[in-house]
Amino acid sequence: MQCYTELTPPTAVTHSLSLPFVSATSNNLIVAKTSLLQIFSTKIISIEVEGPAAKDAAKREIAYDPTINDEDGLADSFLGEDSAMRVDRTKQTKLILVAEYTLSGTITSLVRIKTLSSKSGGEALLVGFRDAKLSLVEWDPQRPGISTISIHYYEQDDLQGNPWAPSLKDCVNYLSADPGSRCAALKFGARNLAILPFRQDEEDANMDEWDEEMDGPPPGDKTVFKTTNGDSKKEETPYGSSFVLRLPALDPNLTHPIHLAFLYEYREPTFGIICSATSPASSLLNERKDNLTYMVFTLDLHQRASTTILSVSGLPYDLFEVVPLPAPVGGALLVGYNELIHIDQSGKANGVGVNMFAKQSTSFALVDQSDLQMRLEGCKVGQLSIQNGEMIIILQTGELAILSFHVDGRSVSGLSVRRVSGEAGGSLIPGCVSSISSLGQNSFFIGSERADSIVLGWTRKSNQLSRRKSRLDLANEDDVLDEDEDEEDIDDDADDDLYGDGPSVTQASNGASQPDPSNTKAGDYIFSMHDSLVNIGPITDITLGSSNVYADEMEKSNFEGVTSELELAAAVGRDKAGAVAIVHRNIVPKVIGKFEFPEARGIWTMSAKRPTEKGLEASKEKSATSGDYGADAQYDRLMIVSKALPDGNEISDVYALTSANFEALTGTEFEPAAGPTIEAGTLGNGMRVIQVLKSEVRSYDGDLGLAQILPMYDDDTGAEPKIVSASFADPYLLLFRDDSSIFVAQCDDNNELEEIEREDDALLATKWLTGCLYDDTTGAFAPVQSDKGYKAKESVMMFLLSAGGALHIYALPDLSKAVYVAEGLCFVPPVLSADYAARRSAARETLAEILVADLGDEISTSPYLILRPSNDDLTIYEPFRMNSSSTSNTLSSTLHFLKIHNSHLAQNPDAAAEEIADEAQATMNEPMRAVASLGGYSAVFLPGGSPNFILKSSKSTPKIINLQGVGVRGMSSFHTEGCDRGFIYADVNGIARVAQLPPDTNFAELGVSLRKMTLHEDVHAIAYHPPMQCYVLGTSRPAEFELPKDIDYHREWAQEDIVFKPTMEKGFLKLINPINWTVIQTIELDPSEVVMCVKTLNLEVSETTNERRQLVTVGTAITKGEDLATRGRIYVFDIVNVIPEPDRPETNKKLKEIAREDIPRGAVTAVSEIGTQGFMLVAQGQKCMVRGLKEDNSLLPVAFMDMNCYVTTMKELPGTGLCVFGDIIKGIWFAGYTEEPYKMILFGKSSKNMEIVVADLLPDGKELHIVAADSNCNLHVLQYDPEHPKSLHGQILLHRTTFALGGHLPTTMTLLPRTKAPSLLPPSPDAMDIAADATIPEHEILITSTTGSISLLSPLSESQYRRLSTLASHLTNTLYHACGLNPRAYRVDRDAPDGMVGSRTVVDGSMLMRWGELGSQRKSEVAGRVGVDVEEVREDLVALMGGLGYL
Repeated sequence: MQCYTELTPPTAVTHSLSLPFVSATSNNLIVAKTSLLQIFSTKIISIEVEGPAAKDAAKREIAYDPTINDEDGLADSFLGEDSAMRVDRTKQTKLILVAEYTLSGTITSLVRIKTLSSKSGGEALLVGFRDAKLSLVEWDPQRPGISTISIHYYEQDDLQGNPWAPSLKDCVNYLSADPGSRCAALKFGARNLAILPFRQDEEDANMDEWDEEMDGPPPGDKTVFKTTNGDSKKEETPYGSSFVLRLPALDPNLTHPIHLAFLYEYREPTFGIICSATSPASSLLNERKDNLTYMVFTLDLHQRASTTILSVSGLPYDLFEVVPLPAPVGGALLVGYNELIHIDQSGKANGVGVNMFAKQSTSFALVDQSDLQMRLEGCKVGQLSIQNGEMIIILQTGELAILSFHVDGRSVSGLSVRRVSGEAGGSLIPGCVSSISSLGQNSFFIGSERADSIVLGWTRKSNQLSRRKSRLDLANEDDVLDEDEDEEDIDDDADDDLYGDGPSVTQASNGASQPDPSNTKAGDYIFSMHDSLVNIGPITDITLGSSNVYADEMEKSNFEGVTSELELAAAVGRDKAGAVAIVHRNIVPKVIGKFEFPEARGIWTMSAKRPTEKGLEASKEKSATSGDYGADAQYDRLMIVSKALPDGNEISDVYALTSANFEALTGTEFEPAAGPTIEAGTLGNGMRVIQVLKSEVRSYDGDLGLAQILPMYDDDTGAEPKIVSASFADPYLLLFRDDSSIFVAQCDDNNELEEIEREDDALLATKWLTGCLYDDTTGAFAPVQSDKGYKAKESVMMFLLSAGGALHIYALPDLSKAVYVAEGLCFVPPVLSADYAARRSAARETLAEILVADLGDEISTSPYLILRPSNDDLTIYEPFRMNSSSTSNTLSSTLHFLKIHNSHLAQNPDAAAEEIADEAQATMNEPMRAVASLGGYSAVFLPGGSPNFILKSSKSTPKIINLQGVGVRGMSSFHTEGCDRGFIYADVNGIARVAQLPPDTNFAELGVSLRKMTLHEDVHAIAYHPPMQCYVLGTSRPAEFELPKDIDYHREWAQEDIVFKPTMEKGFLKLINPINWTVIQTIELDPSEVVMCVKTLNLEVSETTNERRQLVTVGTAITKGEDLATRGRIYVFDIVNVIPEPDRPETNKKLKEIAREDIPRGAVTAVSEIGTQGFMLVAQGQKCMVRGLKEDNSLLPVAFMDMNCYVTTMKELPGTGLCVFGDIIKGIWFAGYTEEPYKMILFGKSSKNMEIVVADLLPDGKELHIVAADSNCNLHVLQYDPEHPKSLHGQILLHRTTFALGGHLPTTMTLLPRTKAPSLLPPSPDAMDIAADATIPEHEILITSTTGSISLLSPLSESQYRRLSTLASHLTNTLYHACGLNPRAYRVDRDAPDGMVGSRTVVDGSMLMRWGELGSQRKSEVAGRVGVDVEEVREDLVALMGGLGYL
């Protein structure tokens, strides 16, 4: 009984699509990452200084910058000032995440469909899933999110045709949509085509009908269809009933369909398909070649029939894709491995061969461009210029090329391809891409499964010939004018392509009819990177290394207490994107200064302006203190600290900040003995420092001269209520007092604080718990949405939480009436609105604090409402506006709050009882703190026992990430010259630290701390060497393959002379020092030798002294082609200290080879420790051998076992001799090793053959489970139980359950110890519960996948399993599932035999993580059905998530 939980989402982009989705005018990008669907909007930002004068200066600098001329890759002789200005580097397209959804399905296709009507006015999205499911979804602005219109299944057995047809999962299933949105086609199975029609406008239908009458078919059919269509039931859906066509029934040539796509510029839905009557094969080129046919069929959706309108036969055997081309070129581009062929609407073909094999593989007439030496396997083709139809080709290596069409009138007379030089951005993409989508405005999105996905922007240089003329003959002004017009045309065309056909398309086609000689010049496009999405897929190998590696003692003392014990180091990416990714679950701050500060309780820093009398001096002062920063980003000067002295007194002190330190400030009117500070900040545009004490508010000028004291004295009653908390928003101050009343003050023009009269009786009568002020600069809470021109003073909103749990919003300075009241905030519903009402008996959440703050980064920020309950499990709401149907367009009817998915649960503070008693008061009063600029983020910090940051980037949702270390008492931003945009905090151990967020680290996109070190080559394996604190990597890069010249029986090989050689991998071993993550040694392996595995093993190095040492063991494979046997090699290395290179102190370590053993047959695919005597187990070919290291450095075999076909994985349960072997065909073997005598014994095998990719052993109490993953992305749990009757005395491993992982293929499994999370529940007197707690399993398995997701398989005790499986079942029934998918069916492999699924399935942790989406009322109901209360459910989830405390 286990639970599978995803720790990080998938990151590898598999599909992308651009369309207007959120509204009719929006420009959205849909990104699919296997099972994650993300919706982005685009934002074009200017990265230059604001103001026209600054812009001109920037342009002049660009114009005269000589480096730009070099980058352009053009001769300097004809580069004028105007041409450099032409390259506009200041505009960049950025992505902003709108929403994301984890789907219970594997996405295989995305297409856009324009339906007759949609809720948002935008287009609909049709998503194809494995194996043959379609979901039609649209954007619903009423509750911002996707709404499922329909779901279509084609997985029924009767649709598959004959019984011997291949199963759906073995076929390539994909989706294509008609550009006119009249239908979509799903090719599924071997030869099936499902057609899903969509209803379109009546006018179009009438036009179609008129044309059909002209063309001949009788109009009667149409009218019949229209009457049936008028049926009221059918009119509601945007789609018609679908039908399935058998492709060979359309034409006998379609026996082997290769690819199809719908074409542009046809009145009826029309698709082009590459097909063959016989299967194409490169091995049969001598017998048959050019056996492919390109056919065009037009569909009659009403008659459910098709007509062949075009057929071109004799095409090369290696074509694999049809790319439809819009006007002005039209027709289709057929892409092959060695050639590109364009076929227009009349069947006229033009082609170009891009390498020397094009001639050899086909007799088809092609233009020879074999000098390009391009391999088109796995390439992607996208539209570049709509004006002249130029296409961009991204090769498998990531290199860019441009395809141009030579157009005569309306017909294409030829094709030409040219590469993009590295200077013009041709090498920006590091490897193979999976999708390409135009974003308009001269940029497109390039998705990749192997590297970071990027937004690539391009600019056109002006015409080369005209530029030469302009230098000599023409006036500069005219040339610039032409260029501007040129650019406008391109933008217009981009819009037309995005939003449908416009009149300028015809102009563009006319323009393209004159051949333009400049287009054939290389380097006329310049590509640049605008934005990127981080990707850590595919994860090839992982290891755990120590994170306590420091350059010197100073750094070591600084980082003490804020580093985790271990870090997860993963080999990620492929090709030139190969990298090492370092993952921590928490934020490890970069500590700049560390101080003993045990008395600090609260800390506030501020950048107050010094008082000045003359305006001139003020401006001088401002520029002097702030340097090049604006007034908002001035360095902090002062710090106020609230202290608790050892004698029990509480005081406040003020300090002056230095670059990374602070010193006590004396000689001011600041009075420490006035008591502890509740809150401090600046008002009056930084001219007044405000200190809020318990009984009064003090106002100081910038030099801390006392300007005003505002006492808390009620004249009517004589009471002196104490201040409990406060909130600032210039020019207002909000105070909460211990009698549950509030006090609002305003800073007037003379910077004097005065109270604002509370006119609303409700303000006086209601008891207020907490609240905050928010300066609404974006207008998210503006009373009228369209009014953007309100003054700064009117944009401050006051949010109050009443004792009854209601949210009240006031627009300051008006306190006469609340502009918004939501009574139901304490029920934390999924959508909060003013009229939300829960049942009276419903459970409430105990809210301790609310905060409205901006979250985001420099590209985009937006306000969020953050609720902090008593247990610190934060709830985050995003405000959205909805146009209400009622006539009153007030804030209360239009403002709603949507709960953001957040699975983070606060760590239970693990502390001694007396420490809790001592700190309880202090930590509970420590409020959340909004930090406007923290290393580029607008963030919120939550102090207390589980300190964490809420971070959000423009490409992510808000994520809550813990701060490494113990509980935090006080925290503030810290922005000085020595600590740019950092923070200062004091922890419960009395240590104060000045720190920054670590540089080059990504937090928000994965919800963990991630740092990538790119190596620019494939990384196959990684291991950590603890004694020397180094990482050893096995890498490879492609090298040209040379035929051996000295072989007697192939004399002709010596004569071979070709320039376009095949490539083979060449392996390297690299030693990396984690002090600065540089490669300090590289060992080159033999040609064609590739590293298969690297492990650090504890081996016995001496038979006499039995000395053990940690040694690095490397297994390699030497593969020289399929006609020669594969050989292997084992290396054993030690890491030794050496004298470092000059100026590189980190190079003081080196790999020293100790032993090497050649394996004549078979590769070394896995190595492991075995037994207790320091031997190693080696999987070599079809044998597994136990080897020992002898004194003479040879590896002596002592025991062996014959294996099956190919061992993919081999693991030992440490120190036991029990090991598991995974075979690529035969499944799992479980064996044991004895040392007296040396012997390997086979215990049991899996009952069925499985294609095992990775496996591991999972001990659970007295039971031993084997967890294995197969190539179909299924997780199998087997058990060795010789006492079970079905196991035949243990010979058969019992198959307990199978759990489908969707599209996430596991690459590694690592058995890890489990840390126990401290419990918040009081200890139970029941002995049964104590016994149950004692049996919490001690291990769990960390699983990584090709998609970049990291997950955890945790064993559960019997009581936990029952609770959590019931909870998951209830949540599956309760929650909304995007795209209408079924989570239960998703976790069951359709093709698995019934016996393999098992009755007790693995609990789906992704369902459990959605527990927080429920409101408090639903939470208590669901927990009641499970049979426990809400706190116990939370305890189970914390125990599930808190197992990796050392990462």
